[in-house]
Amino acid sequence: MNGQPPGRGPQGEEPSSPRGVLIGLVLILLLVIGGVYLVNKLRDSARLQDCQMQGRTNCAPIDTGR
Repeated sequence: MNGQPPGRGPQGEEPSSPRGVLIGLVLILLLVIGGVYLVNKLRDSARLQDCQMQGRTNCAPIDTGR
């Protein structure tokens, strides 16, 4: 044939395994979740700083435990 072992791609690469694809998707999902978490924390911090820069004294929300 073309001198390559069976089961290999045109350049001699291994065929992609479903396990590798799954690991890649999980990694991307973790990065997206981490990014959303980080953006939310930065937004909360910016709101608190904006409130304090305006001279307000009741900027932080009060947790009532309900």
